[in-house]
Amino acid sequence: MFAALRHRAAERIARWARRRQGADSLPLVLRARRLYILPTRAGVTAGLLLFVMLVAGLNYANSLALLLTFILGGFVLVGMHECQRSLQGLELVQLQAADCHAGLASTLQLRFENSGRAARRALSARAAAEPATRFDIAAGAQLTVQLTQRFPRRGRHQVERLELASTAPFGLFRCWCWLHLPLEVIVYPQPLGSRPLPPASAGRAALQAPSQLGGEDEWTSLRAWQAGDSPRSIAWKAYARGAPLMVGQYAGVVGTDHCLSFAGLESLDLEARLSQLCVWVEDCARSGAACSLRLPGVEVPLGRGASHRSQCLRALALYGSEAP
Repeated sequence: MFAALRHRAAERIARWARRRQGADSLPLVLRARRLYILPTRAGVTAGLLLFVMLVAGLNYANSLALLLTFILGGFVLVGMHECQRSLQGLELVQLQAADCHAGLASTLQLRFENSGRAARRALSARAAAEPATRFDIAAGAQLTVQLTQRFPRRGRHQVERLELASTAPFGLFRCWCWLHLPLEVIVYPQPLGSRPLPPASAGRAALQAPSQLGGEDEWTSLRAWQAGDSPRSIAWKAYARGAPLMVGQYAGVVGTDHCLSFAGLESLDLEARLSQLCVWVEDCARSGAACSLRLPGVEVPLGRGASHRSQCLRALALYGSEAP
């Protein structure tokens, strides 16, 4: 019961903060009006101890006890001020999110810049209910911080908010802020399924890299290098003469391209079909084989490489919800 009440209260506070702050954009400099600060458990305990010392000093008219109470009280107030300063003026200059599979963690990269003359200590950042990542930033330095967030379902997901906090310098106060940035993640289906990869097409020539062909294949042309191509297929002699990175293509007698579709998966439900297709796309990417993807209303032409893999997986992630 108390957990449900706490959750509803946290949601209402989050909506209020979103209305108060509005949407953020990069680069983002943290200003004082968007920072919130409250005492930690250690800070509440320290406040209670100071109150007891004050009452005891007044009751016994002990000047030394009162002096110690006021000195410690000033110590606490300075700590509160420094805790807020650890976040105020910090700048977020870059934010990136990597696509991921459903149930696995997506990596969020935040790049901070500390233009101040003092280091910022005991900082932490987290997304949703994931564990916080703790870090420090030296004076005048930049730092890239990696966060993780899991998504249970495939599709296009918005990262609603990120939390940045600090407990410097003494851990008596916690200062934090919420970041509402236009950040989205494409979540692929879970790669689940044990059915074998459909047989490759045969009876025609296929353009392939030399690392995937035998010794009897004939060289045909060069093409621009793409991410995911094998280093062994690069025309290093042409590159040494000043040409850009090029990859040799060879014509083989038997093709190694696979046409991936719902054919043969009629006994599975939609999500199970997409998961099986996801496994096949990953298998083709690992082996270097070319593949095409054909779904009702969606078609990805034949290709290979990292960009083609991403295109196929995005089509599977967005199938049935929106155009890929």
